[in-house]
Amino acid sequence: MSPAPRDPLFRLARFARLLHDTGLTTGPDRIVDAARAMQAVDTSSREQVRDALRAVFITRREEAAIFDAAFDAYWTARGGAASGYGSIARHGRGIPLDPRTAAGWMDALGLAGPGLARVDTQEVCESSGYSAEELLRHRDFGDMGWEEREAARRLLRQAPWKLADRPTRRHTRSRRGALDLRRTLRTAARGSGDLVELKRRRPRRRRRPLVVLCDVSGSMDRYSRELLVFAHAVGRREQVETFAFSTQLTRITGLLRRGDIDRALERISTQVHDIGGGTRIAATLHEFNRSYARRVLSHGAVVVLISDGWDRGDPDELRQEMARLRRSCHRLIWLNPLLGQARYRPETRGMLAALPHCDDFLAAHSIAALDELGELLASLPRRVSRGGAAAARAAGSAARTTPRPGRSGPAPPG
Repeated sequence: MSPAPRDPLFRLARFARLLHDTGLTTGPDRIVDAARAMQAVDTSSREQVRDALRAVFITRREEAAIFDAAFDAYWTARGGAASGYGSIARHGRGIPLDPRTAAGWMDALGLAGPGLARVDTQEVCESSGYSAEELLRHRDFGDMGWEEREAARRLLRQAPWKLADRPTRRHTRSRRGALDLRRTLRTAARGSGDLVELKRRRPRRRRRPLVVLCDVSGSMDRYSRELLVFAHAVGRREQVETFAFSTQLTRITGLLRRGDIDRALERISTQVHDIGGGTRIAATLHEFNRSYARRVLSHGAVVVLISDGWDRGDPDELRQEMARLRRSCHRLIWLNPLLGQARYRPETRGMLAALPHCDDFLAAHSIAALDELGELLASLPRRVSRGGAAAARAAGSAARTTPRPGRSGPAPPG
């Protein structure tokens, strides 16, 4: 990045770009509004300029700290300073940026000190060879601070999610493959009638659809938002149907198709009325199997169910609904954020009832765990295999024989 010229509009657009890199919502319309706001205030007063730009670029209370840090860093720097309000003292606040972007801005703004921080609460362990980004990938979502969560969301949105292909009943031309007798005869009929060239074909392939069922109950509060960011990131590239559930089921596919994840999460928080409530997995799966399964589980769909397994319902009902769901999809994957804890055992009543019907039982507590899920989704076999279900059944059996220390029984906490 080169130093900004003295054109005020260019400097304002460059500042908007910095805000965009930190995760704030910007765009041409807001830059125009900011330019008009600057004309309405005294540009020799730094407080008036700050307040004017605040009114344009801040939409949520938690964005105020990021805006102030970016404002101080940008307008104090030699490349972004403007006459009248270019001398603003910095207060040592960090701006959440990924390492490469932070280095570029520090070079462009001529910051001698650490005016822009990669992740404030993350330390780089040089002896082990891990970078800050690599450490962040293995950090538990529940232990992250606000700025770490913002950096983790950017990494999730940048991940190259891809689902495996599936063969369809339609065919396409190919140099290798099965003999296409009909096309061979047509070609021969247009010529001399001799079978000079044999035409071949192969099945046309399409991506498998993905269905995500995400638990947003109170026990999942530490993880649900980041996992919805994961569903949003996958939905930008693949055919994804997303549902949120706690005590009831809500389809949120349309909300997550919006480009701005922050606005999508805000809409979800207002339209999903039971966020943070109890958990009734069996009842919500019954509603899904009855109302949505035929529409969204066609063409070999893969179902990813995200929950910690704390269920207030009847285990027998959950067992029946899981068996029905398993018969309707190509593969059933259960993601449990608690599986990333060393002492965790899947011994709750809900997990014991569900595990025998799962093909895969994976962790979902960190970006690295979701990367493993991405590798699995990209390498799904063509045919349905029962090996994963057998492994999950074995895990459930081990949970029955290995009680977790410090617990009196497998019943969920109400």
